[in-house]
Amino acid sequence: MIAIVDYGMGNLRSVQKGLEKVGYQSFITSQPEQVVEAKGVILPGVGAFRDAMLNLQRTGLDEALRHVVAIRKPLLGICLGLQLIFEGSEENGWHDGLALMPGRVVRLPEGRKIPHMGWNQIYRCREEKVLQEIPEGTYYYFVHSYYARTEESNLIAAVSDYGIPVPAVVSRDNLIGIQFHPEKSSTLGLKILRNYGELVYDAGNTCH
Repeated sequence: MIAIVDYGMGNLRSVQKGLEKVGYQSFITSQPEQVVEAKGVILPGVGAFRDAMLNLQRTGLDEALRHVVAIRKPLLGICLGLQLIFEGSEENGWHDGLALMPGRVVRLPEGRKIPHMGWNQIYRCREEKVLQEIPEGTYYYFVHSYYARTEESNLIAAVSDYGIPVPAVVSRDNLIGIQFHPEKSSTLGLKILRNYGELVYDAGNTCH
């Protein structure tokens, strides 16, 4: 089953409902051992980076998430969850992140409305399994004031244009981050959750 990480900062039930709609069972947990034992893990999140990391560290979930990646189970970070997998954030001063990917989280540049809120298109930079059968230029729902910036362009699977190319999907091996909210993005958002579920389970496994 898929674990949805509860660290006090996420719309957990909407993610769970999204998975249910595409045929995958999940459970919400704040227990590190349950996170490690799950077949796949989703790290959602909204709010401040600093508070999120403090909550993860206080509960031991930070080390559980690092272990999940180390043993190559699929980990999906959504919105703030994407930002947390990087080295750190400049939001309200520097704060260390999970450091699962190289790069830092910085504020969106002036010149556009902040936060970046509403529907925007994404464009592929390369193939990525969670984007299978997603048409180029599909609109997804974004809500964020900061974005991940990395020098390793090979990590970026898709971008959104907000005056600058904003990484919308990043991935490396079993680690995936999505800046938008698939659970709030209608049918093609649910398709991304379905694609993630297929990564977690073998094609012939009916025990979802």
